Amino acid sequence: MSQHLASIRWTREGKPFDYDSYSRDHDWQFDGGQRLRASAAPGYLGSAEGVDPEEALVAALSSCHMLTLLAIAAKKGLVIDRYEDDAVGTMGKNEDGRLAVTQVVLRPRIVFEGQAPDAAALARLHEQAHTHCFIANSVRTAVTVEPQDA
Repeated sequence: MSQHLASIRWTREGKPFDYDSYSRDHDWQFDGGQRLRASAAPGYLGSAEGVDPEEALVAALSSCHMLTLLAIAAKKGLVIDRYEDDAVGTMGKNEDGRLAVTQVVLRPRIVFEGQAPDAAALARLHEQAHTHCFIANSVRTAVTVEPQDA
């Protein structure tokens, strides 16, 4: 099995520390050296310049679905020229009554080289990708795939 590392760094920088004024901005650094500015969502007093954890969860689900689908397609001999997704996550109360990202809708648009699979074959491809996506298998969030026309 593998491990995946993320380092999170936040400092007060001498500013007041009360709920309405402390900075939510912080840095994410990953094991490959990539660095990303993060924050809380603006609705939770964060900065719009940073990626918020909820957006990151939506992006992780979308990215994992895409990467899994690409791998399955390649093994089946299907050639994909382009894959795009405008995924949307929805906050709500979960079954325990707590705020959570309760649903993520993936809206992939895929352009195949040559003849695209028919609707049933494409649905099976998405179903297999969802079944084998590591991130989807790790969360309780309902993930729906709504394929879009390319």
